[in-house]
Amino acid sequence: MSRKIDMAALDDVLGTSYPPPHDAPCLSRERKRLGDAAGLTQFGVNLLRLPPGAWSSQRHWHAKGDEFIYVLAGEVTLVTDAGAEVLRPGDAAGFKAGDRDGHCLQNLSDRDAQVLEVGTRIKADDCTYSDIDMLAPASGKPANYTHKDGTPYPDLKRRGHKIP
Repeated sequence: MSRKIDMAALDDVLGTSYPPPHDAPCLSRERKRLGDAAGLTQFGVNLLRLPPGAWSSQRHWHAKGDEFIYVLAGEVTLVTDAGAEVLRPGDAAGFKAGDRDGHCLQNLSDRDAQVLEVGTRIKADDCTYSDIDMLAPASGKPANYTHKDGTPYPDLKRRGHKIP
């Protein structure tokens, strides 16, 4: 039995489940869920495509989950508390669980960027969004977001679609 992932058979997941207006910079991002295709349960692996102007996410940090990114193609700008830092193919960055320095990637260039994302899968992991009034509490579903005071945002389905 082959363990090779058939990349052509994977759907591209377009967009985000963030509530408006926080969804706007992430609506054109695309992910292939490689970890799911391999049946992985302890960590997720995504192939992320960011077209010009797209963000990977809002700036965020995880209470219990580690994250790692590796730039494969193009150029992205890593935004953290320290400011903006350009990453190019071969560059990598890691984000330790509990480190409150939120991060996101932004494609400020004029061509597509491709990034490998790896992160632990921990169900009891809160995610805090540094620059906006939003949390993804561990008790919620993946598309459940609250304001920082605990008031829920509307439960929205992912906008966008899977691209066959």
